[in-house]
Amino acid sequence: MTPELIQRHPRIEDLFDTYSERFGRHQTAYRHHIYRVVNLVASQRLLSEEELDQVAIAGFFHDAGIWLAGTFDYLDPSARLAAHYLEEQGLEAWGPLIEAMILNHHKVTRYSSDSLSLAEMFRRADWIDVSLGVLRFGLPAARIRRIKEAFPNAGFHTLLLKLGGQQLLSQPWRPLPMLRR
Repeated sequence: MTPELIQRHPRIEDLFDTYSERFGRHQTAYRHHIYRVVNLVASQRLLSEEELDQVAIAGFFHDAGIWLAGTFDYLDPSARLAAHYLEEQGLEAWGPLIEAMILNHHKVTRYSSDSLSLAEMFRRADWIDVSLGVLRFGLPAARIRRIKEAFPNAGFHTLLLKLGGQQLLSQPWRPLPMLRR
């Protein structure tokens, strides 16, 4: 049975309410990317409410350093922002898992031999989205298409290309974040 799409998650919405001005005109593009990733994770196996909450937090913060720390070298800043949030919420015990999801979401090779670990599923979900569904990791193309239709790109991939190009031009000696882990 295919799970229903997650259209809204309270944690994601609360975080966007807190930081909305920081995302500016990129808010819709990033929000849709987060919901695509969360839905792609949820499409890989049934998640408990706690796991869905963890994926939602990692989803919000995984690229947030671009806007909230003002850098395209965003993996470590994003993980620090998530750790601070978890501390504020009294959820420090979730820290290692959420940090693993954030720091390894661009990893080209498997993060874990356990294909159903949240960090590995999150890594695959981000790659599915960033590759526009060319990479599927066994998910049905129809499911990916349904998620993309519910949460249109809204310029997210163009933004990534632009930011990546700026990084290459300004610091060609510095590998892009997805090539460092």
